[in-house]
Amino acid sequence: MRYSEEKVILAFQVYRDLARDGVVGSEWSTVYKADDDVRDLLDLFAKEVSCVNVAVGNELFLIPETRLSPFHVNNEYLKRHYFTSRAVNADIYLMYFSTLILFGVFYDSYQSREATRDFVGLEDWVREVHDQIQSLKEHDEETLRKEEKAFSYNWIQIIEKWDAMDDLRESAKRQTGNTISRMSFIDGVKRFLVDQQLVLEIGNMEITLTEKAKTIIQKYFMDLEYNKGIFEFIYQTEQGDTDAGN
Repeated sequence: MRYSEEKVILAFQVYRDLARDGVVGSEWSTVYKADDDVRDLLDLFAKEVSCVNVAVGNELFLIPETRLSPFHVNNEYLKRHYFTSRAVNADIYLMYFSTLILFGVFYDSYQSREATRDFVGLEDWVREVHDQIQSLKEHDEETLRKEEKAFSYNWIQIIEKWDAMDDLRESAKRQTGNTISRMSFIDGVKRFLVDQQLVLEIGNMEITLTEKAKTIIQKYFMDLEYNKGIFEFIYQTEQGDTDAGN
């Protein structure tokens, strides 16, 4: 399809601002929504850098779709800004895992396209991560290795990293996942999600999803069989094989 020079220039102007700031306001988002040619061009530009354009209210966001995108947040940046000076790649893997679990809490694992909770407390989030890691431990190492290749998630390192944070060494009866270091880690993940405008702090150590997060989850995240498969693997132990997605 051929586009007029005017439309190409206009689309590039919007993309220029998106690439610089990650978000544009009502002036450009209105153009994206109203002009089919500009929208098609912008979506093509985004696809070329492994991103998607997400319109939320009066704003338009450029969202990295894969880790290969040049707009994906660098792992070293994440370690330096949200975790300790001793942070390693396992911290990043656990951060992704903890984010998946948080979405699962809001969306009833992955079976609902609408959020089923209004807010989540940080202690509940820590407890849910702990419970799901205990479920992962029910798989043998061979299964975990196999699933690592299928989903590119380092399940064994995630388990080991979480267990290493249990520095209080409480008895099994008292191990609820609520150690100081685990809460501190989840707080780092929360700060990242706040900075990315995916969650809002509402007081009393509770958070809620932003409209940006809901739009991304509903329009893209839940529709990807790859991501749905990750949820299925995480929750199948407690829900019974792979019937959890039916």
